Parts: sequence; C-alpha cells; structure tokens
Amino acid sequence: MAKKPVVLVVMDGVGINDNVLGNAVKMAYKPHLDELWENCPHTQLRAHGLAVGLPTDDDMGNSEVGHNAIGSGQIYSQGAKLVNENIESKEMFNSTAWKELVQNVKDHASTLHFLGLLSDGNVHSHINHLKALIEQAKTEGVKRVRLHVLLDGRDVPETSALTYIDEIESFMAGLNDANFDAQIASGGGRMKITMDRYEANWPMVEEGWKIHVRGLGRQFHTATEAIETYRNETGVVDQDLPGFVLVDEAGQPKGTIDDNDSVILFNFRGDRAQEISLAFDGDESFNKFDRVKVPAVKFAGMLQYDADAQIPKNYLTEPPKIHYTLTEQLVQAGLNEYAISETQKYGHVTYFWNGNRSAKFDENLETYVEIESDVIPFEQRPWMKSAEITDQLCEAIRSGKYDFLRTNYPNGDMVGHTGSLEATVVGVEAVDLALGRVLEAVKAVDGVLLITADHGNADEMYEKQKKPGAPLKAKTSHTLNRVPFIVYNYDCELKQDDDLGLSNIAATVCEILGVEPNEHWRDTIIKH
Repeated sequence: MAKKPVVLVVMDGVGINDNVLGNAVKMAYKPHLDELWENCPHTQLRAHGLAVGLPTDDDMGNSEVGHNAIGSGQIYSQGAKLVNENIESKEMFNSTAWKELVQNVKDHASTLHFLGLLSDGNVHSHINHLKALIEQAKTEGVKRVRLHVLLDGRDVPETSALTYIDEIESFMAGLNDANFDAQIASGGGRMKITMDRYEANWPMVEEGWKIHVRGLGRQFHTATEAIETYRNETGVVDQDLPGFVLVDEAGQPKGTIDDNDSVILFNFRGDRAQEISLAFDGDESFNKFDRVKVPAVKFAGMLQYDADAQIPKNYLTEPPKIHYTLTEQLVQAGLNEYAISETQKYGHVTYFWNGNRSAKFDENLETYVEIESDVIPFEQRPWMKSAEITDQLCEAIRSGKYDFLRTNYPNGDMVGHTGSLEATVVGVEAVDLALGRVLEAVKAVDGVLLITADHGNADEMYEKQKKPGAPLKAKTSHTLNRVPFIVYNYDCELKQDDDLGLSNIAATVCEILGVEPNEHWRDTIIKH
C-alpha cells in the first residue's frame, strides 16, 4: 500500500567500512543511526565506479554523479567517462568550440591557456585529458600554450602535487621544439584560489583571477620552487597552497591571459567550475568582484556546467542528456516535493538531482530551500548547518503539505575533506543528532524515512599504510566503500544483491509512494 510522506536523508560522505582506525563513522557516537541499522530493513549500495557511470570501479564516486544517479534512477556516462569517450572518438576536436578557440589563437599568433585541477583524481579532472588537449593543440598548429594549474591534495594524497607537476612538465618537454612552447604559468591550491562553488566565497575566485589573468601574486621561477617554498614555510598541504605566478629570468610573468588569447577550463565537474566561468564569460554587468583587467578572449569549459544558466556559453563536451528523472515522475503523479540543504550541497538536491537542470519541472509542486553555509574552514564548525536544516525539514514534514521530502547533510563529506579526524567525528555526530529529530517528525505523521549516502569519505580518514608501522597520513579524498540504505516504518524486505547501486533508489521511492516507476529506471531495492 502507498504510504506518505516519504523522507529521504542523504548523509553526504558517510560510507561503510569495517575498519575502525581512522573511521570517523565507526568512532562517532551515533545512537540513532546505529539503532536504525540494527532494527530496520537495510542493505548496502554501490556509489562509485561503473554504478554511477564512471570509467572503472577504481574511480571514486562523488556528490554530483551520486545525486544524478539517485535522482534519475539510471546510470549515465559521467564526467571522466564522458570526456574519455569524446576524446577517443575525436568528437571533442570536431566541436565548434574547439575549432573556434584554436583558430582564434592561430589567427592572432596568441596563446592557448589551459586552466584546471592537475591530478588524476578523476573527480573534477584528469591529467590525461589535459595531455590530450595539449597534444592536439600542437598537432593543429598552435605554437604557444600556458598552463594554470590548481593543485589537488583532496581527491588524491594531500601532498602529491609534485608528482603531477613532474609528469606534466616531462610531457610538455617531450613536445616542445622550435615551433611549440608549452609551460606552466601560474597555480595554487584548489581551496585557496579559483575553485569556489555555490557562490560561497567569491574572494577565492578573485584571487585566482589576479593570479591567472593578471599575473599578480608571489613570484617563483618554477612550480616546484613555489610548492617546496610554501611547504617549508608553513607546512601547508596541497589544497591550501597559496597562489603563485611563474616568471622568466627578467622577472616577467610567463603567461598572463591577454586580448585575443583562448582559454579552456579543463575541469569536467561543474560545481567548482561555474564561478570562474562566469568571470570569463561575464559582460560589464558582472559585479561579483572588480576584475580590473577583462581581456577579450575565447573561453570554453570542458563541459557546460549548467545548461539552464548557459555556464559557460561555449564547451567542448556535450553533458549527458538525463531524462525521466524521479522529480518528473512525481510531478506527473501530482505529488508535492520539498528539497532542502545548505549552500554547499543545495545544488545536489536540486540541480544534480533533477538531471543537471536548474529550473523546476513544476513551480507549484516543488519547493526548494537553501540554508546559507558558513564561509569558514569546516573543521572549525563541523556541525555546519545541520541544526538549521533540521529545523525547517521537520517543520515541512509536520506541515502535511509534502508527499516526498529530501535533504543532504554535507558534514561527512565537507568536514571529511579537511583531513581532521577529530572534527569529522563531530560532524558525523551532528548528523546523527539531526537524524534523531527527523525521526521524531516522521513518527509524528506516520511517514517513511529512507537513509542513504552518495559516496564514502568520513569512513576512511587515513591513507592506506604502504608499510606496517609507517606514520599515519590524513586522507582527504572520497572512498570506494559502499553506502547504507535503511528503510524506517515500511514493512518490507530489501535485496542484498551485489550490483545494487544509488540508481535503484528512485524506483524504491515510487513503490513506497504508490507511483508507477519509470520504465527506463533500474529496479526497486525492495524484495518481492
């Protein structure tokens, strides 16, 4: 029988891991989650690799592809896999954007710039994509290339930057000759410059603009010198490295971005690519910060990061066309939906959930609520906005207005990314406190509570030791672990199949609500 309301809680970054060492989920005091797992129907879901459309099962899942999968009930080629396919087929290099950017550089004897995250983390970017772009540029007659590298240490080991610097410099050295010159021009840590998201910290983007475009920043002769100097001075990890500008022997920046240049943002993930894209694409009405210098360039992203808002206007790879979302199915059934999170994950329960669509399918049947995130290192506020989210979510549940409500608690992911085990334990405990309150609200209306996660993170806070007894090193990236799926107050038995994934959730929600699942979806998790 249909049962309403159904409330889905996504505990971002809370995976399943039997190991206790460095496992903030295991270490946390979480009586509500433990009791629900013990006494309610539950199973484990895949949230990485092939289960969310990534190239291999060695690829970590992330919040974007995870919410795409939950919200669409399907598996689409995503991120790296989508770009891989377009590079291999050469479709990317036949795109209008690529042809225009390359021709622009050749017509003006100017510079082709590549800006993006330099790693093989495969969450925002991949160094192999950058190599393919540089190599193709040379093949097509581009003579001057400059790289503006953002250092990772978040989706890869926290002090691995020099590995990737050495790799890309060696690659460029193999291509450079009398007619081709490729060099690194600027850089900095991904959490210090350029890669803000959801407009939480525009000064980060402004600092990146000064570094990459204007060539204003602390000067070094090589990227290695910059990284080693910052590490020796402050002990800072890669993601927090300050920006730097590389200069020649005369002290002149090696690659400011100037009129008639072309710029490619080679990140494929959208959330941390949109603001810098807006800065390049924005006309005189752009008011997020004073750009001072606004070069007339051709700009393109690896993908279009927001199709509805057309960010950016030009892009190399068509995003997956996601159809038949859960929201569309519920709207067609006339059900009221409610989505809430704080700024850091608001786009995940709206834009990514709805198949990379910003606009609502039905203004009357969908309610979105954003709680503004603090602009502060999350290890200093590991509870984040869990209480504020819960205040409004519980009120919405008790109101009786909504048939399906969804939320994302970012703590396990956002605090987990800081590498602070102590703070991440507190973050997980904050989510459990919130769960207890949500549970009481669900009980009050005799509703159904579904609990899951979009990927792991807090469940593995130390890098795997290469040798027994080696010093423990903080892990700031996502994990390959499965995630929980729990059903409260609905009489059922859940499948325990090995191939169950996030994309099986949509049909499950519909079954509980008494709505016919879409024929294109993966099957329900409920066993019949």
